[in-house]
Amino acid sequence: MFNAKPTVFVVDDEVSVRESLKLIIESAGWQPETFGSAQEFLARPPILAPSCLVLDVLLPDLNGLDVQNLVANRTGMPIIFITGCPDVPTIVHAMKAGAMEFLTKPLLGDRLVNAIRNAIDRSCAGTGTSGRDQAPA
Repeated sequence: MFNAKPTVFVVDDEVSVRESLKLIIESAGWQPETFGSAQEFLARPPILAPSCLVLDVLLPDLNGLDVQNLVANRTGMPIIFITGCPDVPTIVHAMKAGAMEFLTKPLLGDRLVNAIRNAIDRSCAGTGTSGRDQAPA
C-alpha cells in the first residue's frame, strides 16, 4: 500500500542539518524521516512506495558511498548526496554508482527541492505510480 505522500529519508550526523532539511521537506509537502547515522537508517525496513534518500557523504559509522552500495537493491529509492567537503573522486564514484544528484552544503532550498522532486518522479516511475500525483508542484 502506498503512503499518501512520498517519503524523503535524510541521513546526516548533524542535528541542525537534519532539522533544517526536515522543515524544507515538510514545507514542500513530502514526508521526512531523519536518521543520525547510517546504521539507524539501514535498520529501517525498505518501503514499497515512492521515496528518495538525502545522504551525507561523511558519517561517523559508514560513509555515504558504503551506504549507497548497501542499498543498491532499493532501485525505487534514488539517492541525493550532500556534503560540506566535496572532492572530485567521491563525486565521480557516487554518480557512476547511480546517484541522482550531488549537492554541497550549505544547501540552497530551491536546488534541494528540485533535486528531491526529480528523485521522487524517478521513484514513482520505478514503483508504477504517477509522479505528478505524488510530488508537490
